[in-house]
Amino acid sequence: MNNTTTFAIVALLLTACTPNQNGYDASGTFEAVETIVSAEANGAIKALDIQEGQQLHAGQTVGYIDSTQLYLRKRQLQSQIGAVLSKRPDIAAQVAALQEQLSQAIREQQRIANLVKADAATPKQLDDADAQVAIIKKQIAAQQSSLGITAASITQEASPLEIQVAQLEDQLAKSRIVNPVEGTVLVKYAEANEVATVGKPLYKIADLSAIILRAYVTGPQFAQLKLNQQVTVLVDDVDGGYREYRGVVEWISDKAEFTPKTIQTKDERENLVYATKIRVKNDGLLKIGMYADVRF
Repeated sequence: MNNTTTFAIVALLLTACTPNQNGYDASGTFEAVETIVSAEANGAIKALDIQEGQQLHAGQTVGYIDSTQLYLRKRQLQSQIGAVLSKRPDIAAQVAALQEQLSQAIREQQRIANLVKADAATPKQLDDADAQVAIIKKQIAAQQSSLGITAASITQEASPLEIQVAQLEDQLAKSRIVNPVEGTVLVKYAEANEVATVGKPLYKIADLSAIILRAYVTGPQFAQLKLNQQVTVLVDDVDGGYREYRGVVEWISDKAEFTPKTIQTKDERENLVYATKIRVKNDGLLKIGMYADVRF
């Protein structure tokens, strides 16, 4: 083997063992799913017990908005409902007298029937007793129907008031500031004793236990990626090296776009790339907006 052939083989081996020029395949910045929690009621903020950087749990009550007027309106409506419903007739009490008459008529009916069997009373007397029982039963039915209609009407009259109470209870519940998601408070927009209106932002929160790296890949690289693929994420370390993290590709755009304008040269801005999202478990050192590289 001559010297030229030996030199060519060595050069080929060195080339095969050398990584790409940058040591990574794509770059991007970290982001998170941020939620802005806003007020759902009007009034003065009586308490907002949160601080930026504080970890909150989903469903945790972190403050409340003054709800005194709502509570007083609820009490007023409840009193009105009580006053309306107090007009409902006591059906059992009002038909009690007729029920007693019916019982007496039935006893008389039985007595006359026994007398008829003993030929001590005429059939007409028994017919009269039967008619009296039937009349009283119809009177009871008629009175129960009339009183029932009156009671139903009064109940319907109270129904709109009960709906208003339910609306106030919903507003009272929304006066409590309840954190909706697990995460870390990023920004606090309001303080206690400020006046809140519906929709006013109170704070911003995001779950930073797992953070998203949005990176962009070129057309040839696009074919190398697939969902749930594991990749290596490289973050600058203080000693000039890299900290390595394991990441999982959870989203790949199916549409090409121009390279983001943070790329300074015109040639690079004109390249078409595909956006990807890579989920990385956060050890507490990864921050939103931090740059990172990806190696497939």
